[in-house]
Amino acid sequence: MAELYSATTSSVPTTMQEYYDRKLLLRAKPKLVFYNWGKKKVVPLHSGKAVQFRRWTNFAPITTPLTEGVIPDGQSLAQTEVQATMSPYGGYVATERFMTLTAVDEVINDAVGLMGQQGGESIDIVTRDAVLLGTNVQYANSKTARNEIEATDVLTVEEIRKAVRSLKKANAPQFMRGGRGYYVAIVTPEATYDLQSDELWQDVAKYSAGERIFEGEIGKLFGVIFVETTLGKVYEGEGAGTPPADVATTFIFGEEAYGVVDIEEGGQLRTIVKPAGSAGSQDPLDQINTVGWKVEGYAAKVLQHEWLIRIEHGFTAD
Repeated sequence: MAELYSATTSSVPTTMQEYYDRKLLLRAKPKLVFYNWGKKKVVPLHSGKAVQFRRWTNFAPITTPLTEGVIPDGQSLAQTEVQATMSPYGGYVATERFMTLTAVDEVINDAVGLMGQQGGESIDIVTRDAVLLGTNVQYANSKTARNEIEATDVLTVEEIRKAVRSLKKANAPQFMRGGRGYYVAIVTPEATYDLQSDELWQDVAKYSAGERIFEGEIGKLFGVIFVETTLGKVYEGEGAGTPPADVATTFIFGEEAYGVVDIEEGGQLRTIVKPAGSAGSQDPLDQINTVGWKVEGYAAKVLQHEWLIRIEHGFTAD
């Protein structure tokens, strides 16, 4: 049984359920950095555990001239399918009925917010770990393995330029904004700190008036938009040196590099508030309420490894 905090609620009308769902999502969304940039796949409830992500195969250029009066051979559309297996995720907190008379629904309301933050962080870590399975790795300062990375091998403008070059050579599609194409980088605060010391860095405060800014965006550089997360992967003690350096990860990628199940559509993400008395013999004295979050089914998967680059690097210590 979960640790109890004294609170209460009675029943959950539809209007309150909708309110709780909105509050849950509002609290979760700022944490969903990796999720936000994935290709969304809406999966109806009760449609099984498997989810198929599909991408079209590009056609090769045609350099042979047409012959007058001769119909050329046609081409066939081809798709590549990538399959992932969905799993449910969720958590809850138990509260006591006793405090209903004094706390109204404030504790329940706050609990929904906390559940939203936990849900957002949980789903984004699941997404991050799926993205970490990408095979396209760039080690900073021309190192060839993680255990060669030193603390001084920080993320630099040169590393960003190398990654952009690789994505362009792979014909990775860009995210469009205001008629211009950009790649996206997801960075940790440690990487941000090192990059912002470069005079070429363009902070969001220096953007032209009216330019759209994505949620979590902190700046841009060489055609890359940077968004920051505190949930980025840091490999503690896996680098070089004595003691071994911590190694941070920065992801730079094009559109549709990885896919995610859409948790905002199809009822995948929801709040579950169980009032005291709804548990039958499990709550014989009608004392316990529970507030929880649940994603009915979720998965994330790398769709095109060449369009996703993971830079592993050191960072300036505190």
